[in-house]
Amino acid sequence: MSVRSATTPDFSTPPLELPADLEPDNPLWRFALAFWKRPDVQNSCLALQNQGWSVTRILGAAWLALSGRVFAGVEDATVTEWRDRVTVALRSARKSLPGSADNCQKLRTGIAGLELEAEQIELALSWRTLMTINPEHADMQGRDALIINNLFAAAPTLPVEDDARPLLNTLADTLAHFPKGDHQP
Repeated sequence: MSVRSATTPDFSTPPLELPADLEPDNPLWRFALAFWKRPDVQNSCLALQNQGWSVTRILGAAWLALSGRVFAGVEDATVTEWRDRVTVALRSARKSLPGSADNCQKLRTGIAGLELEAEQIELALSWRTLMTINPEHADMQGRDALIINNLFAAAPTLPVEDDARPLLNTLADTLAHFPKGDHQP
């Protein structure tokens, strides 16, 4: 019997299986790129992420709201597993590196690029299931109410913490004025 130290990684976990027909360049990804460029979106999403929120869930909820669909707050297990095992691991590795050390800048930049690629795959996995898990149209709500309700449904836990509300309001206001285009479902 071998004894592993606390710092020895566990390589016994099998690799994830991804669908063969995964489409990384999909409408959700294009929406995410356009939305991310809007004023205050990046800062709000990253502040929520620091509070335990998933940016992928936020983006999926926002994208569905623009199509008039309710976000049920349910994710496919593959999305969650990818996020936990790949995206978060890369983010953690990047954040572990000293930001001010010149000798780590190339490594930090490289990991940041890989993290973005992992997020694109995470969004592709999410896109595959959003329309089937969240098919309900929001006939009874106005667009603004749907946007805020969808964003609240993306919360990691309920009730939504008070310090998250201003950030959600910023995102909701941006979505309420978001231009129509081919990024929508």
